[in-house]
Amino acid sequence: MLLLKTTSKSKTRVFLSSFLLFNTNITRILVSPSSTTTDPTTTCCYYSTIVQAVPEFYKLNAKEVALYFKEWFKSHNTLLFDRIFYILEKQADAAADAALSQLNIHLSESFVLEVLKYGHRCRGDVLSCLKFFDWAGRQPGFQHTRATFYAVFKILSKERLMSVMLDFLESYMKPSRCVHRIRFYNTLVVGYAVAGKPYVALQMFGKMRFQGLDLDEFSYHVFLNALVEQLCFDAVEAIFQQISARGFVSDITHSIMFKSLYKRDKFDEAEMYLERLASEGKEVDGRALGNLVDAYCKKRRFEQAGRLLEKFRKLGVVSLEPAYGVWLGSLARAEKLKGALKFLKNKKLTEGFVPDVFKYNLLVSRLLKENRLVEAFDLLTEMKGDQILPDKVTMNNALCFFCKAGMVDVARELYNSRSEFGLSLNSMAYNYLVNTLCGDGSTEEAFCVLKNSLQQGFFPGNKTFSLLADALCRERKLDKMKELVVIALQQNFMPSDATYDEFIKALCGANMLEEGYMIHEELTKMNKVTSKSAYMCLIHGFNKLNRLDIAARLLIHMQEKGHRPTRTLFREVICSLCYMKNSEKLFMQLLEMQLSHIETDCQIYNFFIYGAGQAKRPDLAGQVYKIMQRNGIEPNLCTNIFMLQSFLKSETISNALNFFDHFRETRSIPRKLYNTMVIGLCKAKKADMALEILREMRDNGEVPSNQCHEEIINLLCTTKRFDVVVNLINELEKGGFQFTSFMGNVLLFHSLKSQDLYDAWIQLRDTVNETSKYSLLGQLIGVFSGCVRVDQDIENLDEVIEQCFPLDVYTYNILLMLLSKGGMVHAYELYNKMCRKGYKPNRWTYHILIQGLYQYGRTTESQRLLEELFQKGFLDEHYSKRLTGKTGRIDPKH
Repeated sequence: MLLLKTTSKSKTRVFLSSFLLFNTNITRILVSPSSTTTDPTTTCCYYSTIVQAVPEFYKLNAKEVALYFKEWFKSHNTLLFDRIFYILEKQADAAADAALSQLNIHLSESFVLEVLKYGHRCRGDVLSCLKFFDWAGRQPGFQHTRATFYAVFKILSKERLMSVMLDFLESYMKPSRCVHRIRFYNTLVVGYAVAGKPYVALQMFGKMRFQGLDLDEFSYHVFLNALVEQLCFDAVEAIFQQISARGFVSDITHSIMFKSLYKRDKFDEAEMYLERLASEGKEVDGRALGNLVDAYCKKRRFEQAGRLLEKFRKLGVVSLEPAYGVWLGSLARAEKLKGALKFLKNKKLTEGFVPDVFKYNLLVSRLLKENRLVEAFDLLTEMKGDQILPDKVTMNNALCFFCKAGMVDVARELYNSRSEFGLSLNSMAYNYLVNTLCGDGSTEEAFCVLKNSLQQGFFPGNKTFSLLADALCRERKLDKMKELVVIALQQNFMPSDATYDEFIKALCGANMLEEGYMIHEELTKMNKVTSKSAYMCLIHGFNKLNRLDIAARLLIHMQEKGHRPTRTLFREVICSLCYMKNSEKLFMQLLEMQLSHIETDCQIYNFFIYGAGQAKRPDLAGQVYKIMQRNGIEPNLCTNIFMLQSFLKSETISNALNFFDHFRETRSIPRKLYNTMVIGLCKAKKADMALEILREMRDNGEVPSNQCHEEIINLLCTTKRFDVVVNLINELEKGGFQFTSFMGNVLLFHSLKSQDLYDAWIQLRDTVNETSKYSLLGQLIGVFSGCVRVDQDIENLDEVIEQCFPLDVYTYNILLMLLSKGGMVHAYELYNKMCRKGYKPNRWTYHILIQGLYQYGRTTESQRLLEELFQKGFLDEHYSKRLTGKTGRIDPKH
């Protein structure tokens, strides 16, 4: 999200909202609409103004904050200009001519210049500027002046559209376009000079002088300036002599000649030139000083630029505002924002300097880029206080600020009201708004904003597009996601592979597998690789639909594309094949495809053996095992474990023993294979065989895993062979075995059900080597069996148990069952203690509490807890009835 990184979204919103509202009221007080005071001290900066917000400011809502800014934006009344450019942009030439004529515009030089300035600086629409210039020149009663021609030339020059300008000049040279010869040559000389063709301009100048014609003062200076810009310094001296001979020398001439010095990096001479003009009492143009400051800054010589400003400030012979503006903009562009803000604050307080809207915009943009939101907001409110007319950049900056600050309601209000004050968003504002709306959960609104941006000629950046696409996929708004992809392709924009992958996964999640598969196929045609996670989603989906032909094909394809399938994925596909008719044929076809298409190693064979074993098809697993050996691949330990598990899971114990005996005869048996055999026999309820293998394992110097002991003890307790359990515990004690949580819980749970375990413990316990932990465990078994009374601190039994084995949620649940037998007071105390220690209650925990409350007649409390859990999704209706005893009691499960 585009928020302050040091605070949460909610905290940022509250802070900035309160800060915004405070400054809003301050500005209203200091600079009211009716105020005519322009004293700079009444509109001072608020860079460090962080004041504790008064509670009453919280009463203002987003609409009121937006209204404050909308009132300011409406002062920028460019509706006529916007209408003109809308016509030029949207309508063909003939229709545009007619529509412009219907506006009844009174054409004048100043109006044409304003339209061209607005179109170029505010809208950046050069083509429409040229169309308007052409239309204006064809209107009866109006002729373009040298100023309007120069304005067009300047626009084309700044946009580096020299070919367009040359085409324009060539068309102008046609006899039908000439009004009279002097303006004709003036226009050509100025045009070619500005177009970057100084030698053509000099030829035209020579022709007109040969014919006895001459340039006027304005054209001479434009020509001279263009020669300086093109670094034609020999010609500069010649034209300067012509200007001097005609008495046209003015402060403009001095400014241009001064520019020629610093263009040649003669900075010292340029300074001396300005100082000499000042000492001679001649007017020094502040823009000339600004140009030298700009030249210094472009050379990264900021210290000299600052010294120059200070020198002429002390002289007091030149207006410094243009130079101040240049200096401020240069600092901002160089990202020296601290210095720029300090300079602005100082000059505003001491000299009343107020930058123009463009410098303000530049500062605000840079502050937003660095997430310095409070300072950016200060400048925006200061601009309003200084009665600066906002332009489109200002409005977009304000919208970006509210987006970055997380104040989405204000941003939304400004966007929805954009037609009221002529706001047209730029690409950055569109991106921020879409991002912010997505982060706020307003995905459909973000989608509408993006569609609007396309109508305005903007397309979001890759990150914004991906963010919106992810949000649409996450919220399963797949129709809009389809539309978004179509829009992107129509704009020749190719969404990222990650976006397509998320779309495929979302379609799979919505059971729209055919559409997801179609997108995968299209990506394949474009030589793009679907991600591993998307492949897995497709395979899972088709597997559930029993479309195993597609699932198997995708499994092979993903390997061809460099993705390594997981063992679980292979198991899923293979198990499904094994449950179908002609399972052996289908299984072998998949194996054949695997062997023929992909270089297969031991791991892939293992996956097939594992999958067949999980499906309880040891016959298929055995075939793979043999094929593997025929192909010269030696089975590894995992292969043998999976093969053994396939026999055990299908309860073909004789085959499992034969396979195991083969290892007895040919080599030493690895520890993991022993563990597999013991665990598998336990799950097959072959306790005696498991005990026999366990003892053999110990005799051979191998240490059984904890799971081996856990499975044997669990099986023996379940079959009530408590005497064997106690004998096994005696053996474990001698080996220094540490009880696991699972083993301890099993013993306590079965003690809670009957006294049989405690009786066997008393009869068979070997107390010769008895340790304190085993002694304590025996006492706990007695307590849970009801054979040992605990009169004090019963709620601290968990601390006693912890001395024997680690606690888990299951342990606490067993304790709750014990304590609920004697009333619910101690049970609730233990429940609260459990929560305080960070153990998360599960479904069984609540089962015990609710059932205990019912048993003791506390039905109101039980019903309240039941309803609460039902609302949270812990319980369904059927389970609730069973839990409350309406259809009988149920046994708790881990």
